Amino acid sequence: MTKTIRIGTRDSELALWQANTVQKRLEDLGFTTHLVPVKSTGDIILDKPLYELGITGIFTKTLDVAMLNGDIDIAVHSMKDVPTALPTGIVEAAILKRANVKDILVHKGLSFLNTKGTIATGSLRRKAQWLYKYPTHTVVDLRGNVNTRMQKLTDSDWNGAIFAAAGLERINLKPEHFIDLDWMIPAPAQGAMLVVAKEKDTYCLEALSNLNDKTSEICVHIEREFLRELEGGCTAPIGALAQIKENTVFFTGALFSLDGKDKIEVIKEVNIEQAKNLGEICAQEVLNNGGRELMKVIKAEIK
Repeated sequence: MTKTIRIGTRDSELALWQANTVQKRLEDLGFTTHLVPVKSTGDIILDKPLYELGITGIFTKTLDVAMLNGDIDIAVHSMKDVPTALPTGIVEAAILKRANVKDILVHKGLSFLNTKGTIATGSLRRKAQWLYKYPTHTVVDLRGNVNTRMQKLTDSDWNGAIFAAAGLERINLKPEHFIDLDWMIPAPAQGAMLVVAKEKDTYCLEALSNLNDKTSEICVHIEREFLRELEGGCTAPIGALAQIKENTVFFTGALFSLDGKDKIEVIKEVNIEQAKNLGEICAQEVLNNGGRELMKVIKAEIK
């Protein structure tokens, strides 16, 4: 059996770049495809911080519905936007080789770093980590797709804004004035692209299996397991990064208070053969070291 694989995607430039990448990979393998762009709720409502919208998977839900309704066959996502629990009937089909995992600061000069400054980000994780390192600074909310956020920075009096390096690199928007935030723990699965399909769609699942990168899959699953165990459905400032070097998994994960004053971190090195449940084990360590109490505070403050 052959069929045209309908690829669902958000309609931002970055999302379309990701979908086009998957489309080219599939077509190079001999499959026939068709792109189906849709606009998500997260792209439409830009006047509220993401955590205030109270919707899990705000960037993915529209595509989930389209898939379950039979309007698309597969969907391409930035994996860090995908909830740790997928809807019933939808499964992970491929995780592509991971790109740059770092956060970067796009700035207008760095003299403000040791005094007072204003930084923009729509991420609680980035805000908390920035305030942990720079408690005298102000952090303001920044929403919109990558292009919109970059323009807002240009038009503002902010000193800088924080972006995922991978997103800017993919669409050639990385400017001259930026620094890598090597000290900032990225979002779980940052830099990874996920393709999902219907659980019973054997044709698409088999096609997409050719695109899966095993090393990336292992790392992001550890990070997302850490996130799932900590979060329990609540948006919280959580960073996690797993990397594999010579059969050793290096993991760093942390939970921060919303104001950035508190940080509970865990760092582990294990042989890849012992990496099963590593994310869960690390999350439990954080919870047992004050994380449970901190999560209660975070949930109360976000409501």
